[in-house]
Amino acid sequence: MIVLVAALLLLGVVLGAVVQIPLPLTLVFAAAIGCWLLVFAMRERLSTQRRSR
Repeated sequence: MIVLVAALLLLGVVLGAVVQIPLPLTLVFAAAIGCWLLVFAMRERLSTQRRSR
């Protein structure tokens, strides 16, 4: 849960900086955060499936 809060805080910082940085760099940051969240979700799903067995 703390990782999710940290991700949201990081997203807020990046979104706050969107005005300051160019669009391509913003898209790179957004893609990196999105990938990180996908990896987190997959790890959580796999650990839940392993616990239920």
